Amino acid sequence: MPDDKAFSGRRDFLRKTLAVIPAITVAGYGVATTVASQAAPSQQNPYRPRFFTSAEWIFVNAVVARLIPDDANGPGAVEAGVPEFIDRQLETAYGHGNRWYMQAPFAADAAPEFGHQLKLVPRDIYRIGIAALDRCCKRQHGKAFAELEPAVQDDLLHQLEGGRIDLQDLPSALLFGQLWQNTREGFFADPIHGGNRGLAGWKLVGFPGARADFMDWVDRNEKYPFPPVSISGERG
Repeated sequence: MPDDKAFSGRRDFLRKTLAVIPAITVAGYGVATTVASQAAPSQQNPYRPRFFTSAEWIFVNAVVARLIPDDANGPGAVEAGVPEFIDRQLETAYGHGNRWYMQAPFAADAAPEFGHQLKLVPRDIYRIGIAALDRCCKRQHGKAFAELEPAVQDDLLHQLEGGRIDLQDLPSALLFGQLWQNTREGFFADPIHGGNRGLAGWKLVGFPGARADFMDWVDRNEKYPFPPVSISGERG
């Protein structure tokens, strides 16, 4: 998570980390065509979550709003549709862990090369983790996470990231890692998957999107002059 002295600096952080977060099309997540091809929601027809409950939906919106807030540089994660992206992904093979080896025993201290070492799949991490963190917030502050002041939310997220909150049901750093990973993915994925609405993430970093050919610009060391294009043909 970026430095808490200036949350607008998160956008610089996103630019620097884009190299390790490919502008994914989420091909490996098993997104069904019928889900991915839906039009972006409008104010008259807002997106209705399939996986998240109403309370969980409020929580996810509150968290991603702090991880990538809107500012003078452009829309934040909420405005870019990241909550919708996450909700959709949790109804795919990725969310169910269908392509993961899920047989015990699990070795929590195993090297990353050994893959997922937990009995919980992404859906479980969200459902169990959100409930656990909200219980913790209510014990400490008398309110659910989404009802707290932004500064308190930011402090809790830093504690979560550092593994300093006892959620009992799962490691707090695991919940933060899941939230942060999926938020970045939703901000930079092709809009066909629900996030990156208006190509906000691609505009921020100057990514050309699904253009047929832009390799002649790679070594020029200058800003790409054309707007990004999505898989569906949407232009920024």
